Amino acid sequence: MSSLINSVNPWLVAVGLNTILLGLAWIAPKKLLTPAGSFHAWFLAILIWVTLGWQGYAVVMFYFLVGSGVTRIGMAQKEAEGIAEKRSGARGPENVWGSALTGALCALGVGIINSGFVVPSPQSLVPNPQSLLLLGYVASFSTKLADTTASEVGKAYGKSTFLITTLQPVPRGTEGAISLEGTLAGIVASVAIAFVGWAVGLIDLLGVAWCVMAAFIATNLESVIGATLQSKYNWLTNEVVNIFNTLIGAIAAVLLAWAWISLIK
Repeated sequence: MSSLINSVNPWLVAVGLNTILLGLAWIAPKKLLTPAGSFHAWFLAILIWVTLGWQGYAVVMFYFLVGSGVTRIGMAQKEAEGIAEKRSGARGPENVWGSALTGALCALGVGIINSGFVVPSPQSLVPNPQSLLLLGYVASFSTKLADTTASEVGKAYGKSTFLITTLQPVPRGTEGAISLEGTLAGIVASVAIAFVGWAVGLIDLLGVAWCVMAAFIATNLESVIGATLQSKYNWLTNEVVNIFNTLIGAIAAVLLAWAWISLIK
């Protein structure tokens, strides 16, 4: 009976908590999510709570709240210039999964391993797969928050913006553009959310370093994709690029950690 209660409780807590939060978001004067986005965010949040507990939930909520906040920086100015996020920054389903698909897959992987459906082999080439998946989870949101912050701060406050592939000056809001102000803000954001992951016990201090380095790598590669490929392919929308961005960040962090583990052995 106790095992049944333990297995049901996380679902009940997740559904109850996120239904309450969804209701509060629904009546809030400033909408952070569209109606469809709210449902998808509700489903995502339940998945994260059930697989990673409140610790994983804290990371995704930090990303959502801070990311939504920085999106509104200089909103009136960005809307006047035509470079603001659509719907005044309210997230739809495409934004939810563009930002969180990689993290959700990492969380699902941890959940599957912890459930006992998959038992890692002692001879596996992958050391401690749960830890690497948790690192990938935090790194994916560290990457996305860095990207969002760099983009929004750069569009609002960037004094000089350059195309990452040529370093030629371009208008703010150009795909693939970077600025000193945005880059520094993105680094700060990646450090902040990585420390949230450390504070709740998902990663260690070395993991913080891997997340920050991976976020920097992935965010700049995302700018390269934006500058070179995005305009050539209709299917390569901002949301698809965001999925690649977070995936690169998660993989980079895991590879950095794996290389470090191999080096010190």
